[in-house]
Formats: sequence, structure tokens, C-alpha cells
Amino acid sequence: MSRYTVTAALPYANGPIHIGHLAGAYLPADIFVRYLRLKGEDVIFICGSDEHGVPITLRARKEGITPQQVVDKYHGIIKKSFADFGISFDIYHRTSDKIHYETASAFFTTLYDKNVFITEESEQYFDEETQMFLADRYIVGTCPNCGNSNAYGDQCEKCGTSLSPRDLINPHSQLSGKPPILKKTKHWYLPLDKMQNEWLDKWIRSKEGEWKNNVLGQCKSWLDQGLQPRAVTRDLDWGVPVPLPDAKGKVLYVWFDAPIGYISATKALFEKNPKSDPARAGRNPKFKEQWKNYWCDPETKLIHFIGKDNIVFHCLIFPAMLKAEGEFILPENVPANEFLNLEGDKISTSRNWAVWLHEYLEAFPNKQDELRYVLTSIAPETKDSEFTWKDFQARVNNELVAIFGNFVNRTLVLTKNYYESKVPQHGNATDLEKECVAAMKRAKKNIGEAIEKYRFREALAELIDLARTGNKYLADTEPWKLVKTDPDRVATILYMSLEITAYLAVLAEPFLPDTSANILKMLNIEKMQWTHLEGQVLKPGHQLGTPALLFEKVEDDVIEKQIQKLNSSKTLNQSEPTNAASNAPPAEASAKSSTTFDEFSKMDIRIGTILAAERVPKTDKLLKLTIDTGIDKRIVVSGIAAFYEPEKIIGQQVSILVNLEPRKIKGIESQGMILMAENANGELAFVAPTKVIDNGGTVR
Repeated sequence: MSRYTVTAALPYANGPIHIGHLAGAYLPADIFVRYLRLKGEDVIFICGSDEHGVPITLRARKEGITPQQVVDKYHGIIKKSFADFGISFDIYHRTSDKIHYETASAFFTTLYDKNVFITEESEQYFDEETQMFLADRYIVGTCPNCGNSNAYGDQCEKCGTSLSPRDLINPHSQLSGKPPILKKTKHWYLPLDKMQNEWLDKWIRSKEGEWKNNVLGQCKSWLDQGLQPRAVTRDLDWGVPVPLPDAKGKVLYVWFDAPIGYISATKALFEKNPKSDPARAGRNPKFKEQWKNYWCDPETKLIHFIGKDNIVFHCLIFPAMLKAEGEFILPENVPANEFLNLEGDKISTSRNWAVWLHEYLEAFPNKQDELRYVLTSIAPETKDSEFTWKDFQARVNNELVAIFGNFVNRTLVLTKNYYESKVPQHGNATDLEKECVAAMKRAKKNIGEAIEKYRFREALAELIDLARTGNKYLADTEPWKLVKTDPDRVATILYMSLEITAYLAVLAEPFLPDTSANILKMLNIEKMQWTHLEGQVLKPGHQLGTPALLFEKVEDDVIEKQIQKLNSSKTLNQSEPTNAASNAPPAEASAKSSTTFDEFSKMDIRIGTILAAERVPKTDKLLKLTIDTGIDKRIVVSGIAAFYEPEKIIGQQVSILVNLEPRKIKGIESQGMILMAENANGELAFVAPTKVIDNGGTVR
């Protein structure tokens, strides 16, 4: 028996989980762990919410709540989504937990006491009005590459260019809206350049042939450029406080504290929910120390499942931290995936261009395995791949329903009809049966080897091929034609089909756990291990359970509804102001390019009065407004629900663009756009006349 510690990237607790996250890290990790458990290996599966960092504080500021309230909200959503989907973590922890603060502080202190860190004093942007050093994301300015006036201090999200705050043109603070000054501050750094020369470069290059090419390629690119010292602390009031007397107002940088979350989660697993013999935990204080078996024993294999945006942190920086601490093992492998795109575009949380896991589970109840199957079959293992709803429908209907489900159902129904759901006594095997046995053994071997090499698409293809073999076997032998003339032959055919079904039940468990459980229930057998697939699985005379359909076809109207939902997001993105998302002060932004008077005069802007207002169901920011434009009474959908209560704006006069082409938003046809003004805090206000104007009055 081998011991494994398997981690999946800690999701950031400022939004829900989407299918890109699942395909990138969590589903591959779950498949791998379920396979190891089937083989009887000693494995723990670790994950939790990453709850520190600037994006958390930005969201808290935008929503007018505390950072703790932000992470509490999204930790709950994420944890429930994973549980409902069946991701089989041994623990889903969080980095705001006390045990994590203690673990991260102790880790930093160990490196500090060993004189691993270097200190540097540097100039950083400082907001004089709020008396705060500004993290990169608190600074906004014009991108020097593309001219985007809402670029952040670390990246321009329009062109994708990595930036530093000093690269920005006309930088300003998101807190006060004013230009920051440069001020000296002291921080502690991890000397990655020194570590690269001493051991890290050699260690990475020793993984040639073992790690995926995309992982090694990115690591080598960074190494070839030469690693630089990296700050492990920053000036911020949200995070793990730096445990030094001269570090008031400083916290551990999130990139440093987050991966330590794997270790603190493992500690929590053994302290709060021991993996084995929980009765001993209360009597034996040393029991909780067993977490070290999974992090400090050289015989343990540490595997990190991540997306490609985390490669550098898990392959270079975290190993450097672990090696410097001195007590921990280094990762055996880091099978990172590329990105999953959606309907021809990159998944974007800010644009709501995503299929959110919790929304999928609501729209497709009890269809977790269908999504698992599709995402595994298109997994971005070596290059970016794409999810489309039409492809989802085709794979479910043409593969799960028509091949996998069809074979299992036909086998069990025929056995019920001919043998009262009892396993028949088989006769002599022909070449066809021998071919089936060979296919079953081959599927088991190939699936196991592919999973162990992190080729999950290939493994899943082997599984569906075995079901395809079963279908062909039934089609070739046609037991329904032989039942009256050669019952002994039919008994052999159905016995072999039931054996294939039993193999499918076990082999499918890593990929389709609910389906596996359903087949086992229909076969009336207990959950089996990988090693049980040797020789005869079912005994003649064994009483089977009741047949039932494993999968249902996905109908066109269901898919069209999901496509329309995405199209509504696209329409809403096109119709809403972009500044609101970035909180950039419009007054500080660069002017837009010039336009002509003729172009401006094409816009028909009128004064109107809101007659009725109501929230759009299942949205947080949309109101459905009925407006008297003086020309007619029309419906407008507007993203102002965060700033106005519906009942309080009835009678409000507004400026409305009446000749905007109608668009459907959340299924509602919006016939215009009301004009809003935005301040430095991203708050919206009506652009309205200072005195009452007759409805239909023009804005010139």
C-alpha cells in the first residue's frame, strides 16, 4: 500500500465555482483519488477556501461589508457546491480558520529563525488621504500598452498585459480617487534567485519525462529568465499578521499563506475529523500528530492538481518554501491543466460568461455524472478546450444514453424477462465470449494506466469503449432471437453481458460515481474494489435488483434555455457601463475618442417618468422599469438594483435613450437605456432634470 497526499487548488472565496474550475483541477483530482481508494491505497484529499488577499477587500468595499462577511458567504457557496456535486474531499477547510493562522505563522517564524528571508526597503504607492499603502489592485490608471483607462496596478484586464503600478499612466487610488505618493516601506523576501542556483533549477529539470510538458515548459521559461526575490509580506489589514514585533500593519502575502493552507487543512482533518479510528483521538494526544505522515514522510507522494495559472506557485515557489522549512516532502507531480473556454469565448466571472456549478445543479438535478462525463471527455489536459451546450447534449444523448445506459438497461431487462432477474448458468465460451473477457481485462489495465499517468480523457474513452463492446456483443448474438431455439446459448450471452456490466460498475466509479452506485444496486452487490475484477464476478443464481434507466436524453428546449441564459449575459454586458465593475473614478479617466455632431444627434434622449419598478427574479442587480417616455409607455431593464429600491423610485424622472435597438435581457425585452452617472466609489445616480419636465422632453 502506498500513501498519497492529493491537493486541489484552493479556490478564491470571492465568487462561486464554474465549470472551468471543475475541468481544470477539481474533477481530475477527484477521479484520481477515487481510483486510489478503489485500489485500497492510503490517500487523503485536501482542499479549502483561499480567503485572503486584495480582491477580497475590494469586493468587501464594493458591497459595503467586511472581508470576513465576503469569505463567509462564498466559502459556504463553494463548499456546498462541491458537496452537492460529489467532489470527495476528506476535508474542505478555510484559511481564515484559527489553525491556519497558527500554522502559517509558525511556518514563517521557522524560516525567519533560520535566516532564510532577506529584507528590503522600497518605495511603494501610498494614499495620503486614507493613510494606507496601496496594494496593486487598489491602484488604477491608463494601460501603457492599449490605453485602457481602467487598468489595475498588476494587470490590464483588457489586453492581458502584466503591469506594475509604476507602469500606469495617471495612476490613482481606488480608495480616495486621488494620485498616490511614493513612500518607503520594509518587507521580507524569499530569495528565489539563491534557491534556483543551489537546487531548484536542477530539481525541476530532473522531472523531465515525468511531469507534463505544459508544466515543465512554463517552469523552464521562468528559470531561464532567472528567478528574483519575492516579497512574502505586504501592507494590508486583511490576512495572517506577520508574527514579528516590527511588522505592525503587515500581513503574509496571500501567495505565501495560501499553499500553507494545504498543511493546516491536513492538521484540521486529524484534529477535528480523524481519518482512522476516531475513538483514539480523544484518548491519545499524539493521534493528531499523524498529519505529519502525509507531509513529512519521504515515502508519501504529494500530488497537486491545479490550473495552468498556478503552475509557478506550486512548482517553483511552494517547493522552495517547503525545502527551506526543512521538514516537508516536495511534490511528486503537479498535473496542471490548461483552460476551458465556453461557447467560443474565454470564461469570465466579471462578465458572468460562465456556467456556474450551483446553477447547473439547480437546472439539472441528479445529473452530476452527465457533467462529470462531458467535462472529463473534453478536459484541457494539454491545450485549451471548449464547452458548448450543444456538445454537452450530443455527448449525453449519443454516448451516455445510447451506448452506456442502453447496454446496461438491455442486459438487465432481458435477464429479468428471461430469468426472473437471476444470473443464469453460463455454458461453453465461444470466441465471442473470449473476446469480451479480453476486452474487460484490457479496459481495466488501460484505464488504470491512463489514470496513473493523469490522462483522464483517455481513461474515460476506454470505459465507453467497453460499453460499446457490450452493445456490439448483444447486437451480434441477438439473444432475443435465440431464446426459444437455443436457451443455453442465451444464458451464456446474458451471463457475459452481466459480467461486462459488473466491470463497468467498478471501472466507472472514479468518473461516474452515482452511475456506478446505481449499477451496483441493480446488480444487488456491494461496492467492490479494483482487485475484485479478477475472474468471475457474479455467481449463477445470484438475485439481481430492479432494472432502471441510468440516463435520460437532454431535450432541445433544455439546451436552448441555457444558451439563451448565456446570450442574456452577453447582451447585459454590452448594455451596462464598464466602469462600474472596476470602481475607477470617471473624472480621472482619459476622455474617449472624438465623435461627430452628426453621430451624437442620432441619439434620441428623452425625459421620462418611472411608472412601475420591480426586481427581475433570480438576479441581484436588475430592475424591470415601466417608463412613460411621452411617446409611449415602455419596459426598460436596468442594472441599478444595488443602488435603488423599486418602490422608492416610482415617479422619478429619468433621461432615457429611446432609439436604442431593443434587446432581450433575462427573457425580458428592454426597449431603451436610462442614463446614469457614476462616482469614484462606483455608485450610480440618475441623470435627471433639476425641475419637472414634461415627459417626452428632449435632451440636447
